Amino acid sequence: MTSQTPVAVITGAASGIGLATVRALLAGGWCVGGVDRDSDAVARANREFETHGGAAVFRAADITDETAVADAVAGFEAELGPLKGLVNSAGIGRDTPFFETTPAMFRQIHEVNVVGTFIVAKAVAAAMRRTGGGAIVNIASVSGLPGNIGRSAYGASKGAVITLTRIMAVELGRYGIRVNAVAPGPIETPMVQAHHTPAVRQEWNERVLLRRYGTAEEIAEANVFLLDEARSAYITGQILAVDGGFTTGGLLGLDRA
Repeated sequence: MTSQTPVAVITGAASGIGLATVRALLAGGWCVGGVDRDSDAVARANREFETHGGAAVFRAADITDETAVADAVAGFEAELGPLKGLVNSAGIGRDTPFFETTPAMFRQIHEVNVVGTFIVAKAVAAAMRRTGGGAIVNIASVSGLPGNIGRSAYGASKGAVITLTRIMAVELGRYGIRVNAVAPGPIETPMVQAHHTPAVRQEWNERVLLRRYGTAEEIAEANVFLLDEARSAYITGQILAVDGGFTTGGLLGLDRA
């Protein structure tokens, strides 16, 4: 590590898209501070990356806890250096029909996906403002773009993340902070594997133009691109759908045209 090595904070960093992003950033020469609420997964991640010479540090923290987030961000600054990147990857979701969605479910999903994203972004953006700017990537979802069945809570939360991203880009640009969002389609992550039944998987595969689920690594590459000042310095306020063409598919019976 040197004083010029860029440092990024990743939430949900011990599994799925977050973990894939950690690996991609380390391969690209970044230092990474990882946050995850699963303390066992954090311990495994610290063991996995201990050979990186201190370039990756993981802390167990709940992103909805302002004090825990503030402590983690301060710790990463002290251990790794000025923060130049953030990927807000932590999130929860479930497929529940509208009439079966309870207010408690709705509140829980919004507390993590929206409030948690805001808490971490605010803490990291404050650090970036002190040290000359940086880049933030919020993980949204294609469920926040069109209306997907069973996603009244999850889709609404990701729609809120998309709007939050645009507002942050407007307000933080003056400080040299770029803010974008990646909206994944169906991605092979532990959360998706837990919630997607065979019937759901078949429907996704029929509607995605590339006829497959994406990988966490493919989302990680999009995240790294949007963090990289050399490749995306003039991109802010954008929502990048990495979805195999799902959101632009339209009617797929092209053989009948």
